[in-house]
Amino acid sequence: MESEKMEETRERELKSLKEEKQNSMKEGEAFARGKEISNLDFILDIPLEVTVELGRAKILISDLLQLGQGSVIELTKIASEPLEIYVNQKLIARGEVVVVNEKIGIRMTDIISPAERVKQLGS
Repeated sequence: MESEKMEETRERELKSLKEEKQNSMKEGEAFARGKEISNLDFILDIPLEVTVELGRAKILISDLLQLGQGSVIELTKIASEPLEIYVNQKLIARGEVVVVNEKIGIRMTDIISPAERVKQLGS
């Protein structure tokens, strides 16, 4: 009988130790997740430059000097082509011009895949 009681006590102790270990692992995971979130919070306030490219043109200096009010510079992009959206000079999307509350905006129609964006980091 006494050996049975000792065995039960030992089983309870083992069960208690397992529960403590599981709880401490959960606490460690929660701490790690919290740390990841706080690390992410650290970068959320970094300003980025967003540029929308309407088109491009190459002109001679002499033509540039002749430009005046009302002059038109012909761009390489066709009117129906989507505009390119860059973040810190890296292409991230394409879109179309929209007007919102009398302000110009851009509706994203094509997001560059994460794999393509990673490839751009090397260039």
